[in-house]
Amino acid sequence: MKYPVALAAILSTAALATAASFPQRVHYIDHDKVAAAFVKGGRIIEDEGLIVIANRGVQRGAEMHDNTNHVFIIVDGEAEFVTGGKMVDPKVTAPGQTRGTGIEGGVSHHLTKGDVITIPAKTPHQWKDTSKTGSVGYYAVNFDSN
Repeated sequence: MKYPVALAAILSTAALATAASFPQRVHYIDHDKVAAAFVKGGRIIEDEGLIVIANRGVQRGAEMHDNTNHVFIIVDGEAEFVTGGKMVDPKVTAPGQTRGTGIEGGVSHHLTKGDVITIPAKTPHQWKDTSKTGSVGYYAVNFDSN
C-alpha cells in the first residue's frame, strides 16, 4: 500500500505543476528512508519547489501559505481537516507563511486511511486529530507556485 500511495502523491503533484517548472530528474527513495521519516517526520524529496514529507502528526493550529500547494495522502489514523474560512488570530511567521490559533467558518473534512485532499495556496487549513491512536500518518506533497 505504501508504494502506490507514494506514487499517487508524486503524480498528483505533477498535475499542479507545469512541465517547465516540475523537477526534471527522477527521485527514488527506498522504503527504509521513508519508514525512518515517518518515525520522526521529515522531508524525503526536496527539489525545485517540490517537497515530499512523510509525517505522523497531531492536532495543531491553522496555517496558510501564499505560494505552497499541498496534496495530503492519509496512510494511517484519522483526522478532521478544516479548510477555507477565516483564520483566528493570524500572524505572519515567515515570508508567505501565516499561522493562527484556529479557523472560523471553514469546511470540515473527515479524513481516514486512503483519503487524499488537495489544498491550493492561500487557503487556510488545520488538522484536528480524531484518531484513536493519537496521531495521523500522512504524506504531504508540496509544490511552490511562485
